[in-house]
Amino acid sequence: MSEPNRRIFTDREEYTLLLRSGRDSDIPTLRHWDMDPAVIASTTDDPDISVAFGEESDWMENLALHQDDAWEYWIAEIDGQPIGAIQLVDPQLEPTHDWGEIEPNLRALDIGIGEPDARGKGYGETMMVTAIAYCFVNPAVDAIIIDPLAPSKRAHKFHQRLGFTPTHRQTFNNGEDDCLVHRLTRADWLAHNQGD
Repeated sequence: MSEPNRRIFTDREEYTLLLRSGRDSDIPTLRHWDMDPAVIASTTDDPDISVAFGEESDWMENLALHQDDAWEYWIAEIDGQPIGAIQLVDPQLEPTHDWGEIEPNLRALDIGIGEPDARGKGYGETMMVTAIAYCFVNPAVDAIIIDPLAPSKRAHKFHQRLGFTPTHRQTFNNGEDDCLVHRLTRADWLAHNQGD
C-alpha cells in the first residue's frame, strides 16, 4: 500500500494536517528532533541516552527501508511546517522483527511530535486518528498495536482515550525498554467512533 510520495490530508477548521512520505531532505529535521529531551524520553527509559533512537541511528538508511509495504515513515506538517512523524509497520513482516513472533494482519504505529511549540495543541491526536483510519482502510488489518514506555502514564492515557486497550508488557531494544503494549481492534475503533 505504500508509494514514494504518499500524501494524506486532514482538514480542520483551525489547521490542515498533511501526512507525507519521509524523504532524504527531512534528515536534518529528524536529527534535530532526535536531540530534543522530550523526544528522547518518549523513545527510551535509559537515562544515559542523549540522542533518540541511539547514536548509531542512520536516517538515510531508515528512510530507505520505509518504502515498502511493511514499513512506512510519514512526516506530519501543519499548514506546511513539519511538526512530527509517524512510523507505520506490519510487525510480522518488517525487517527488524522488533515485535518478535507475532500474528499477521496487524499494524504497529509510533508517533512523535518533534517541534516543542507544536505539543499540547491536539496535533498528535489528529495525526493518530488519521493514521488509524488509514490502517483500517485495508480490510485485512484486524488491529493496531502500540508500545509506549511502561512508566509513561500520559502516553497510556492518550492512547486509551482513542480506544486502545493495554494488553501486556514487553521489552524492546534488546530488553532495555520496558513497554506497555496497547491494542485497538477494528471493532473497538468502529464502536469508539460511532456517532462521529
